[in-house]
Amino acid sequence: MTLGLILVIIIIIGALLATLLLSGKGDEEYSKSTKKNTTNLSLIYIVVIVLSFLAVGIYIRWFV
Repeated sequence: MTLGLILVIIIIIGALLATLLLSGKGDEEYSKSTKKNTTNLSLIYIVVIVLSFLAVGIYIRWFV
């Protein structure tokens, strides 16, 4: 349990640092295609959420 918690904290810190390093780099074309980017991002979130629920269901069904 402690090892898992330490790994999660390390991953969170790494993600935070990577986000801060990349935040300075902007894309000038991003604001021009906001609708397309929003649609694509929404679709990605929907797919990831559905797959996550499916994975949890499979885990509960066969491993618990």
